[in-house]
Amino acid sequence: MPPLLAVLFRRRPVAGLAAWSAVLLNCIAPAARADQLEHTIVRVKPAVVGVGTFLAGRSPPIRFVGTGFAVGDGLSVVTNAQLALGPPLPLQGEVLGVLLGNGAQLEFRAATVRAVDKEHDLLHLRIAAPALPVLQLELAPEHAPQEGSALAFTGFPLGLALGLNRATHRATLSAVTPVVLPALATRQLNPRAIAQLSQTPFKVYQLDGTAFAGNSGGPVYAPDSGRVVGIVNQMFVKGLKETALSTPTGITYAVPARHIEDLLRQK
Repeated sequence: MPPLLAVLFRRRPVAGLAAWSAVLLNCIAPAARADQLEHTIVRVKPAVVGVGTFLAGRSPPIRFVGTGFAVGDGLSVVTNAQLALGPPLPLQGEVLGVLLGNGAQLEFRAATVRAVDKEHDLLHLRIAAPALPVLQLELAPEHAPQEGSALAFTGFPLGLALGLNRATHRATLSAVTPVVLPALATRQLNPRAIAQLSQTPFKVYQLDGTAFAGNSGGPVYAPDSGRVVGIVNQMFVKGLKETALSTPTGITYAVPARHIEDLLRQK
């Protein structure tokens, strides 16, 4: 036993061991959590891919649109639907796919659209073998993140500006809120918000970590386990929740992972 612990326990009755243990664990817990995220990132990064298009003869031939991540059998990639299928319209011969590699070493792998969930802005892409490392979805209701939970997200915040380098950011779950609420004035509602209000509004995660456009479609996960609790959405959700604001807030939103499970069930 280390000398300090020996002194502590020698001066206290045995009944005090639990109290002293709790104090010591509280002292080392922050360092332990940091170490967990460091190890978790190593497992998460290989499953995180870029999403983009390829067009022969274009300079550069690859256009980056966002982040995605592999799930299931390693041939399924999930991302935001609006990123990959929204404007600008694809040019003749332009192919949708995923970007693999690191730094300046890029590999483009063509993908096909397997399923689209427009309500939750989700897209399921399928790629050819070989399979990619995958992330597991956290679907157990009792393990859903609570407000105040520590989370992390990994992606490509600046796209290809600095090469295909995955960056990880910490975040706290600030609030669980409806994706859209009725506005005080009807002029504050855009057509998409009105359409969303006609359905049952679903809940989204509001994070205090700052995500950029390139992070959209990336995984939000528990720092200790790496299990995905949500998917970053910086366009669709922000357009619904902040439609009445004149300046951007910098708030990051994520769609809960349970909607990804529903997407993967579609054929």
